[in-house]
Amino acid sequence: MAIYRQKESSLWWIDITIGGRRVRQSTGTADRTRAQEYHDRLKVQCWEQQRLGAKPRYTWREAVVRYLRESAGKASLENDRHALRWLDPHLGEKTLDQVDKAMVEQITAERAKPYVRVYKSGQKRECKPGVDTVNRFLTTLRALLNKARDEWEWIERAPKVKALKGAKSRVRWISRTEADKLLAELPAHLAAMAEFTLQTGLRRANVTHLQWSQVDLARRTAWVLGENVKNRKALAVPLSNKAVEVLEEWGGKDTRWVFPKAGRPVHQTSTKAWFDALKRAGIADFCWHDLRHTWASWHVQNGTPLHVLQELGRWSSLKMVQRYAHLSGEHLRAWVDQPALLAVQKAEPVQAVSDGEQVIVSP
Repeated sequence: MAIYRQKESSLWWIDITIGGRRVRQSTGTADRTRAQEYHDRLKVQCWEQQRLGAKPRYTWREAVVRYLRESAGKASLENDRHALRWLDPHLGEKTLDQVDKAMVEQITAERAKPYVRVYKSGQKRECKPGVDTVNRFLTTLRALLNKARDEWEWIERAPKVKALKGAKSRVRWISRTEADKLLAELPAHLAAMAEFTLQTGLRRANVTHLQWSQVDLARRTAWVLGENVKNRKALAVPLSNKAVEVLEEWGGKDTRWVFPKAGRPVHQTSTKAWFDALKRAGIADFCWHDLRHTWASWHVQNGTPLHVLQELGRWSSLKMVQRYAHLSGEHLRAWVDQPALLAVQKAEPVQAVSDGEQVIVSP
């Protein structure tokens, strides 16, 4: 069957095989004449590839399938899936060589538009993607196109995907008093996970999917496997007194998951309950990941050296930790009270004459 319609679909599809390669895809049109024209053009292209050695034209969806297959095990794979799902209605019916600069710019503008989020309760909330959010989406788009050009050699050229300007390293933190207000407003399961995050600095997924097999209360330690860590390195997490209290309170609620809800791990923390709690606590511009920023900020303000914080927070470079350096001057205090420096500050200036001009020099 060359052209056909699927059940409950008004669009025409094509199904052809040339030289052992089967092509089955939507024509993107409900008009049979246009669908037939699309079929004929594609059949000619396939014939040219087989008989004349022309380079095959691969579709966006073929590229997505290969990209996801080769990215298996990637720590941020779920973020890539999310971006690719969003892109599918825009690029799903295109071939890779049809994706040009104008199309990328149009898609970028569309991704940056405000949107309405609808919760299970039916309540709606208008959201506007931040620059960092859009740039993370563009990173996936750029990575796939570059792979198709450089590694797979599926296309000769790829459009340049530019990151939006204005992205900043966001460090938003709250005080202990504000944190206590927020915890008091959250449902029990979210409050427990939020407090545990404030005590350990773990990323969201490492908290929501923490299992009892990863916890040793006797040794006051938790472990996170390398496959669940952003930098792919397994880590041991020392537990504070408060972190141990949280775990002891939630012990026995489930035999596998530490923070379950209805016997399953929580997959989404940025819920209506979270935003409502923020509003009641009087806290604005605060997301779940900011709990990790808060943990790091508290450490720096309490005098934790930056190199120690780097190890505690599992950052791969000191550069990531220096975002918090401005919150404390303890690491510089030893240099401002040196005896030699104080002696220079107290000394009287000395006059000197050079080439007939009077200048002031320090001893």
